[in-house]
Formats: sequence, C-alpha cells, structure tokens
Amino acid sequence: MANIDLANEIARTLAEYSSEVKEGLEKAKKEVAQETVKELKQTSPKKTGDYRKGWTTKKVRTAQVIYNKTEYRLTHLLEKGHAKRGGGRVPAYPHIGPAEEKAIREYIEKTEEVIRGGTS
Repeated sequence: MANIDLANEIARTLAEYSSEVKEGLEKAKKEVAQETVKELKQTSPKKTGDYRKGWTTKKVRTAQVIYNKTEYRLTHLLEKGHAKRGGGRVPAYPHIGPAEEKAIREYIEKTEEVIRGGTS
C-alpha cells in the first residue's frame, strides 16, 4: 500500500515540476526576445529611422521570432554589405549577429536557472 502512495506522490511531484519548468521557459523566451528587440532598436543603422523602429517579436508555434516588420528587405543587405550598382561595395553594419549571440547566451543562462528551480 505504501508503494502505491509513494509512486503517486512521485508522479504528482514530477508533473508539477515539469509544468513549472515549461512556464519558466516560456517566460524566459519572451523576456529574451523583448530584450533583443530593444537592443536591435538601439544598435541598428539609422538613416531615416524606419528600419530601427521596425524590430518586433511574435510567437510562432513554440518559438519567439524576432523580425523587422517595416524594412525586412534591408536586414541582409545591412548586416552583410552588398555590391553597388556602379561597382564597389557598401560596407556591412553587423548588428543582428551580435544581438543573436547575446540572446543565445542569455536564454541558456535563464534556462539553466529555471531548471535548477530559481526564478527566471
């Protein structure tokens, strides 16, 4: 009889822990995405400001996707540089790569914290 109670208690505790971890990971994902959007708005090249203001995030299935809703065509050209019409090249302004690397590090840290049982 005691074995059944122990097994039920272990199952209940594991279910509770997994739901807490799931909620914590969702919160961490959203926080990191919002912080990355803020960083991109500060570090993006500014000519008219439309490109800078266009950064946003949305949830797609289980992922948080960061994208530029106004000037999405420019992201690759500004990040990598491109050829000019009359010859030569336009310099690259790397701003997405560094923000991405920072977001990955922050998400890993927050994930480890959630799994250990800390707050995210």
